[in-house]
Amino acid sequence: MGSPVRGRRKAIRRGISRRDFLRGAGGSAIAALSACSAGGDGDDRTAINPFQHGVASGDPLPGAVIFWTRVTPEAGETIPVTLSVYADRALQQKVGQTRVDATSARDWTVKIDYAGLTPATTYYYQFSARGFDSPVGRTRTAPAAGAVIDRLRIAVVSCSSLAHGQFNAYGALAQRNDLDAVMHLGDYIYEYGSGEYGTARAYEPANEIATLSDYRTRHAQYKRDPNLMELHRQNPFITVWDDHETANDSYRDGAENHQGDEGVPDWFLRKANGQQAYDEWMPIRLPTPGDPNRIYRELGYGALVDIVMLDTRLYARSLQCELQAQQTCPDDSSRSLAGEEQLTWLETKLKNTTARWKLIGQQVMFGQLKVAGTPELLANGGVYLNMDQWDGYRSDRDRLFDLIQNESLDNVVVLTGDIHTSWAMDLSRDPNNLLVYRPGLGSQPASGSLAVEFVAPSITSPGLDQLAPVQNVIRLLNPHMKYVDLSRHGYVLLDITDERCQAEWWYVDTIETDNLAESFGTAFATVAGVNALTPGTQSTPREDAPALAP
Repeated sequence: MGSPVRGRRKAIRRGISRRDFLRGAGGSAIAALSACSAGGDGDDRTAINPFQHGVASGDPLPGAVIFWTRVTPEAGETIPVTLSVYADRALQQKVGQTRVDATSARDWTVKIDYAGLTPATTYYYQFSARGFDSPVGRTRTAPAAGAVIDRLRIAVVSCSSLAHGQFNAYGALAQRNDLDAVMHLGDYIYEYGSGEYGTARAYEPANEIATLSDYRTRHAQYKRDPNLMELHRQNPFITVWDDHETANDSYRDGAENHQGDEGVPDWFLRKANGQQAYDEWMPIRLPTPGDPNRIYRELGYGALVDIVMLDTRLYARSLQCELQAQQTCPDDSSRSLAGEEQLTWLETKLKNTTARWKLIGQQVMFGQLKVAGTPELLANGGVYLNMDQWDGYRSDRDRLFDLIQNESLDNVVVLTGDIHTSWAMDLSRDPNNLLVYRPGLGSQPASGSLAVEFVAPSITSPGLDQLAPVQNVIRLLNPHMKYVDLSRHGYVLLDITDERCQAEWWYVDTIETDNLAESFGTAFATVAGVNALTPGTQSTPREDAPALAP
């Protein structure tokens, strides 16, 4: 989300675009990489450790985890790589080992779907290649299907513009040892060239990325950030892309920030380049092997939580109304955010799950966001502000509301990134209509809410500082919104039990310098069966949490 002032001639657009809304509205692993390891015979001690991008894991299943690393080549050779998995952080209790080759075909990245692990168990792991060892990583498998678990802790993050500052929120999260997983909801990288959108740090390559080599180089730069490297080293990730993994305000057939003069004229080739690099450089398990275009999938955490991860950006999204220079966005059922195939899949998953909580990880705000510039607009509940989110695809949203209501689905929680700001809201068909939705008072939950939504702040990407003084006015115009913060950076910490699902907003003190200081912002929870928000309190860390990787 967001875009710089660019030196290109653009088509005139009417109304308020998502970009205009955001812009005008308002350690230890590094040391390990630099040191030589105790490798096998014949080590070249003058060589450079090839594990320059750390280690990562992701998409945990009850008996399997994706393990990832990248081996920097000295030439174009094939490099044998060994993965060793251990039950203890001292690496004395080996539970398994496997060997694969790193090749130029995948930019020397290594991704292993390692099976045969025990559910709900923390493991430590290490890669070896060319006589060197990688930093030690830590991961955790999911509980077995149907298993009873008392608590789940998941961090939710999004929107990390390297050019806008330091990834301190990643570093602060890496110090928590009781996370089951980190959910990244997109804008993991940004496509812009140096100085086009933020000037805090320069990009590699310096140009706007479009070729496969460009996207690979940008991912490689991100993976060398020490805070992000440490968070990957300590926790498994569950990820989806948003728009900046390819280009700003992207959809199935194009993007606002694709004019064809970036080095790759054809959008579908550029999109494929971004998708291939994402598959290579991220610890993600493709649901259809060999098809990097589809990333919507599900993961389960025992009887407590089912997670569905959606692609509301590239898979089937129709052209945004704002990119058609339309003054308003009609409720046209021919336009879709997720597409028929994905929506049908989602409906099937939600209807058939037996888990207590149903988490939907996706990119753009689901709940309504309205503004009113005149008394007439206020009388009608205002007008939709951002057509890039579900407000611009209301038929898709109504279809999910129909499903939740007709199937009497409880405990649906939507998790969102993209908008660089923090929000907590009830999800109602018509929150401005008192006949449909009645806001609760104090600790009393609202009536007429079908589900809830938690929106994570950005890691660094700029929010709406200019509108921060009137964020309470936004809440008044949108009565389903219980919390709005438009300026601070950080993450959401989900603390989930059988009784309630709570979101806590944590904010870092600064992104201008390296500083891992953070503070608790607020918390909101939804009690099982209520489907509406009430104020929460800061949770306590898990006492039996496993040790961080050394």
